[in-house]
Amino acid sequence: MEVELSGIVVDCIQGNIADQVGIDAIVNAANAMLRMGGGVAGAIHRAAGPGLEKECAPLAPIEPGEAVITSGHNLPNPHVIHCLGPIYGRDKPEGELLADCYRNALRLADSNGLSSIAFPSISTGAFGYPKEEATQVAFSTIQAAIPELQSVKLIRFVLYSEGDLAVHKRVMETVFG
Repeated sequence: MEVELSGIVVDCIQGNIADQVGIDAIVNAANAMLRMGGGVAGAIHRAAGPGLEKECAPLAPIEPGEAVITSGHNLPNPHVIHCLGPIYGRDKPEGELLADCYRNALRLADSNGLSSIAFPSISTGAFGYPKEEATQVAFSTIQAAIPELQSVKLIRFVLYSEGDLAVHKRVMETVFG
């Protein structure tokens, strides 16, 4: 499913975030120390190779809601934007911190002149954020940020499971009409 708003396409696909050919930056659902970890961070670090963790080391630690940018190393993408999402029930206010992740990643992409960015579902894995609620925050934040974007023309969500894709499609219809 895709929508177009002010010349910017927002779409959702099922796939592997570390295998997004033709996307300028993929977003890592990072841990505070920007290390390999599991889930999305593990997949991205494994695909990028050891150079990514080495480049990340001096940028860590980051706080919930913050984003930093690195090169993509062995990934098919020139850049990785690392965001630390909130741990649901612990990092408050969760919704604002999660929105900051999306806002800050989009600002970094735009300020670096990137035309495309791919997001995973931030904080919905080990960090326990309810998927439907997190997706609502993500799409509402993106909808509000679109008028400010200059270079970003494609915002993609890459969901690993069919169930996550279904949630994103349903919420996308609600938010974007």
